[in-house]
Amino acid sequence: MKNSWKRFWLGGLVLGVSAIALAGCGNKSDDQSASSDTNSSQVKGDIKLWVDTEHIAAIKGQVSKFEKANPDVKVKIKTGSSADALKDVSKDPEKAADVFMMPHDQIGQMAEAGLLYPVGKKQVATIKKNNVDSAIQGVTWKNKVYGYPYGIESQVLYYNKSKLSENDVKSWDSLTQKGKLGANFAENGANYIFAPLFMSNGDVLYGENGEDLKGTNFNNQNGVEVLSWIAKQKSNPGVVQTNAAALANLQSGKIDAFLSGPWSKNDVKKALGDKMAVAAYPTVNFGSGEKQMKAFLGVKVYGVNQQTKSPLASMALANYLSNEKTQEIEFKKNGVVPSNKRAQEATNVKTDAVAKSVMAMSDNDHSVVMPKLPEMTTFWPPMDSLINDVYKGKIKATQYQAKLDKFVSDNAKKTK
Repeated sequence: MKNSWKRFWLGGLVLGVSAIALAGCGNKSDDQSASSDTNSSQVKGDIKLWVDTEHIAAIKGQVSKFEKANPDVKVKIKTGSSADALKDVSKDPEKAADVFMMPHDQIGQMAEAGLLYPVGKKQVATIKKNNVDSAIQGVTWKNKVYGYPYGIESQVLYYNKSKLSENDVKSWDSLTQKGKLGANFAENGANYIFAPLFMSNGDVLYGENGEDLKGTNFNNQNGVEVLSWIAKQKSNPGVVQTNAAALANLQSGKIDAFLSGPWSKNDVKKALGDKMAVAAYPTVNFGSGEKQMKAFLGVKVYGVNQQTKSPLASMALANYLSNEKTQEIEFKKNGVVPSNKRAQEATNVKTDAVAKSVMAMSDNDHSVVMPKLPEMTTFWPPMDSLINDVYKGKIKATQYQAKLDKFVSDNAKKTK
């Protein structure tokens, strides 16, 4: 998911709602979407499915089973890019896939543009019953569910257990006193890793539910404490600025730990071998006691194109590809950490160090579900600049309040 987000917001994809609203025809009503729950005999049609290349092998068998159970449905699997779902579907919704993979943080913009079919009421009940709360938050926009979650993703702490113990990595202070942590404060991407520090210290981004444009409150004493803490990391001998070279530095022993997600699991294993260990984020002290350090949480989702000619079949397929069994297969073949509560209880999931840490990170104490507001596209660049410049000492302590005031004010402006 991190790669998806980076491609979305660092690649310059800033599509305003006004630019893509012409692609949609307005959201389907609750009554229309709810009808998909009651007319199962009408589950028929030809469906185009877009999935990331690496997922095709995992879901082919499940698609075949779905077709066997629904003989009036034919599914054509095509390679797509979940990171580019918004861009690709909005180009020509009528020719786009009926069902597609997407990151949850695109739901707000796609729903506002009339590109997503709301999930039917009975399927909503199933989603809420079977999935963890953070996944449900991820697919909900303005009190309606617009997607089918099939996995969760969060950053975790990878570390060399020959250098650091489980107790050492429980707090940022002990971790950086007893070892060296590779961290990116000074380059692009610092925003994704360290913006949640503000929420760790009690602030909110776009309000408590992530949908209030004017709800960001970083410009308070808590926010000033966060910037002060970031500035101090420049002189912390246990913090090594590293970004692209993190894995090489981990292998060489220049660093003993770094923050990344499930996407780095195989590379870290290659670098550290049996010395690899994984943990949830440590606590951090901004000056008023230890607080749990938080990360952004992402939800992997199947969306249904609002312009599909086979809505019942498309919803049925999306529901099937996000069920417990398919999530178990996705974990086994691709390492996707399930959002389904029963799938999370599978022995191979519970005993996997990365999955265990991601699941620990998925509660509200450890993570913040990435907001889905379209304005998130304009959040990233100034947040990067703020973190980078504070860390490098380009912004002085006397300027922190003014910089935060401007950031919050600019962040409350609607995307054009």
